[in-house]
Amino acid sequence: MSNDTTADIDNTPNSEQPNDDAPALSKQNNLQQLKDISWQGIWKNNAATVQLLGLCPLLAVTATLINGLGLGIATTLVLIGSNCTVSAVRNLVPNEIRIPIFVMIIASFVTVIQLLMNAFTFELYQALGIFIPLIVTNCAIIGRAEAFASKNPVKFAAFDGLMMGLGFTLVLVILGAIREILGNGSLFKGANLLLGDWASQMEITLFTTDSAFLLAILPPGAFIGMGFIIAFKNLMNNRIEKLFAAAPTTKNIARVRVTAEK
Repeated sequence: MSNDTTADIDNTPNSEQPNDDAPALSKQNNLQQLKDISWQGIWKNNAATVQLLGLCPLLAVTATLINGLGLGIATTLVLIGSNCTVSAVRNLVPNEIRIPIFVMIIASFVTVIQLLMNAFTFELYQALGIFIPLIVTNCAIIGRAEAFASKNPVKFAAFDGLMMGLGFTLVLVILGAIREILGNGSLFKGANLLLGDWASQMEITLFTTDSAFLLAILPPGAFIGMGFIIAFKNLMNNRIEKLFAAAPTTKNIARVRVTAEK
């Protein structure tokens, strides 16, 4: 009489044996995590098109591409700085008061950016107006501080801030470009406000009209344009995911038949 027993044996290396591939595996895991952070920030979990955060400044200042780019750069710098700081002090901050401390950190970086813009890009600072200090209230920034930076090392927190900022900036630039082209028939208008006097020659005139297309320039045009961007993102989502999303990792399992006889 015999009893057949089937056992699944994981062919992964024994934890007690020295693993020469550990540094390579660690590097591979780090690269995979950086890839995942990039994918989440720019496409999968984009602050503007998926989470729908920070829409107030996004819709208000994107009358031109340069305005959107300026606000996007400012937001990205605040994201990187606040994420790094929150990650660095994450083990020192009491859990009960973490949110007020995160807000103070964000406000400090916003103040620095505001003073720098006031000093070096004053006209752009005036064009963006109240929406520079209002970066403090951007839920995307406090959300990343709470959800990611407070739970991860500084290098990953900094990269997350960079990718989230780039994703947000990308939407700002696209919406600003659409509204500027439809409203004024131009592109890169006011580039000198951000890049200096030499950038005045960057302006491109695509077509001329007797009067501007007000619907594109005013806030209702921003809502409509944002709707089309979100719709396009949803339409392309499956195709983009197939191209760039990380393939699921599979574990090789060896099946061994063990027979015991009595």
